[in-house]
Amino acid sequence: MSTPSLPSPDHAAALREALLSAGFTADGLLDLLGAPAYAALARSETVPAARATRGDGPLPTLARLFLLQDSVPAEAAEAALPLAEALADGWVERDGDGIRARVDVRPYGGPDGEDWFIVSDLGCAVGGAGGIGSKAQGVVLGVGGASTTLAGITVRTPVGTALDLGTGSGIQALHASQHATRVTATDVNPRALEFTRLTLALSGAPAAELREGSLFEPVGGATYDLIVSNPPFVISPQASGAENPTGGRLTYRDGGMGGDDLCRTLVRQAGEHLNEGGYAQFLANWQHVEGEDWADRLRSWVPAGCDAWIVQREVQDVTQYAELWLRDAGDHRTDPAEYARRYEEWLDEFEARKTKAVGFGWITLRKTAAERPSIVVEEWPHPVEQPLGDTVRAHFERQDYLRAHDDAALLEGHFRMAGEVVQEQVGAPGAEDPEHVVLRQHRGMRRATRVDTVGAGFAGVCDGSLSAGRILDAIAQLMQEDPVVLRDRTPEAIRMLVEQGFLEPAPGIGTN
Repeated sequence: MSTPSLPSPDHAAALREALLSAGFTADGLLDLLGAPAYAALARSETVPAARATRGDGPLPTLARLFLLQDSVPAEAAEAALPLAEALADGWVERDGDGIRARVDVRPYGGPDGEDWFIVSDLGCAVGGAGGIGSKAQGVVLGVGGASTTLAGITVRTPVGTALDLGTGSGIQALHASQHATRVTATDVNPRALEFTRLTLALSGAPAAELREGSLFEPVGGATYDLIVSNPPFVISPQASGAENPTGGRLTYRDGGMGGDDLCRTLVRQAGEHLNEGGYAQFLANWQHVEGEDWADRLRSWVPAGCDAWIVQREVQDVTQYAELWLRDAGDHRTDPAEYARRYEEWLDEFEARKTKAVGFGWITLRKTAAERPSIVVEEWPHPVEQPLGDTVRAHFERQDYLRAHDDAALLEGHFRMAGEVVQEQVGAPGAEDPEHVVLRQHRGMRRATRVDTVGAGFAGVCDGSLSAGRILDAIAQLMQEDPVVLRDRTPEAIRMLVEQGFLEPAPGIGTN
């Protein structure tokens, strides 16, 4: 299936001005469509939005043109955008007496209220239970849940250089352009690079350096302060077919390597492309292989000289996983016998690799000179509060602190309770004492952890004024315990509370 030529960004500034003047923004569309229709559009359900855009005016016209991809009257299009330039540059085309969009243009709200636009192939705004249903190898998708997840977990500190590896329609490069002096975007698909150019131009963002190629090959030995990637991580039979290695492979999702080798290679190679203190952040799939511990498998991916925080967010058995991606490509709409054949291919692939399930999650690396790198691998399928960039950065800062403080130094340290942490007492109604105490975060990872009486008492009085040792001595006196014994057995619990973000190191504001 061929893909159409792409627009020119020559008059992107004029088109952007027209879109903004019409209110064709994330907020403007929410006002026009209403929350239910706006949410339905994110699921690729267009009927509610079509009902809400039956009126006249530039905003309904642009919504029908670019979001619903309907043909609109030429006079309505001319009233809504610089039509001559849009036609000449290829953003739209004539459709009989009407005008039709040639690309998908979606308003997207930046983290600080920026009005951005993501440009992608028609019909490829991600969403809906049926997937995109496209067989075009070079198709370029718009913004989906994975895109926004990665954007939300990325550490957003000012940096000199950033690399968006596998840029797609350019959303990660767009975010990076706000806090990086120079952004490089790569993709194996040359059409994706052109879409990134359009996304940046239409969003009024600085241009990025665009390079074609796979993994780190396009950048040679260059190093960066930030690397982000939402790679083609799907573990599919197309990716490892020796007889026809590219036939049927969808570039945006199938990486061309067998199993989870692409994600493993990406992570292992990232270390040599990071500057000291730099972050590399990825989304990934990984195999749960019979006879292997999945967490040990992931630990083996971490390159030397890097701290790592790996979070498994979801696990699907092989049948669920196969069905998800068969629907994504529209195979469920084919002849039942063909669908069954394709399904068998997926299950054969998993059986050959002894894969019993597939995990999905986040991988963050930080280049460090520490002698003992910190590698944390955990499963956390529970709701979190995005954006998490500050939470990710704080995690690694806490690892630095814990690495630098042995038990004696920890007891000399001062701590305070992190913000938005509450204490819950759990027990039978009317009981004199609770069965256990739970500390719960209402921000960030929203963790909850059970603590004993000493842990609850310790955390409850941490305001930075007293050292940990002084607090434990006071608790020992109240509980009539040996203070030496309490000091010996408590540092491990303090480390856990610091590592998980319930307690924060604080400068002493009183005496020891």
